[in-house]
Amino acid sequence: MAVQNWLEALKAAKKTALIQDGIRKVHYLFLDGKEMAEEYDVKTDELIVRKWRSKTSIGAVGQWQIEVGEPSPPTLEALEPQLIKESSGNPVVMRKDTKTCFQWRIRNLPYSKEVYNLSVEPTERCCIVRTSNKKYYKKLHIPDLDRCQLPLDPSALSYAHANNTLIVSYQKPREILNLEHELQKELKKMKGSSDGDVDCKTQ
Repeated sequence: MAVQNWLEALKAAKKTALIQDGIRKVHYLFLDGKEMAEEYDVKTDELIVRKWRSKTSIGAVGQWQIEVGEPSPPTLEALEPQLIKESSGNPVVMRKDTKTCFQWRIRNLPYSKEVYNLSVEPTERCCIVRTSNKKYYKKLHIPDLDRCQLPLDPSALSYAHANNTLIVSYQKPREILNLEHELQKELKKMKGSSDGDVDCKTQ
């Protein structure tokens, strides 16, 4: 089963842990050379950040790609004056999960709640956000479900709107909740260092 395969891949990965300022930081190095870094709140076990990095086709280390958490701040190069730059009023998508839901916050969307239409697209394996005024369209993918080869369920999707922010929630299926519970048990066995990264035994 794909869920079990993903859990085994997590267990087999070389892991290092660091606890700093109430955050448990875990770095995974997978057998295929890909890296994943996660940050959890030590008190609640909630996932704050998940990002991925893999080598480029010529073997160089690639850039980190954010899957969960705040987008990376602009680099110094990006801060230099430019003739054309993205408006600060454009919608910004950030995934911030809860214990029971995959959740996205889309800022800078001022339209009233009834304008939004959300649906699940099984063939493209994504959730789609549309507006009836045709001002916004966005596909939201859930890599967690893809990794575990789980189907998308339209009844799991819901949304709310407040303070110019659309909050899209997708209820985590039982298989994902069980996997996350098992993973937390694994992570808590690791001896996290408060001084620096330490190599930790994998089960």
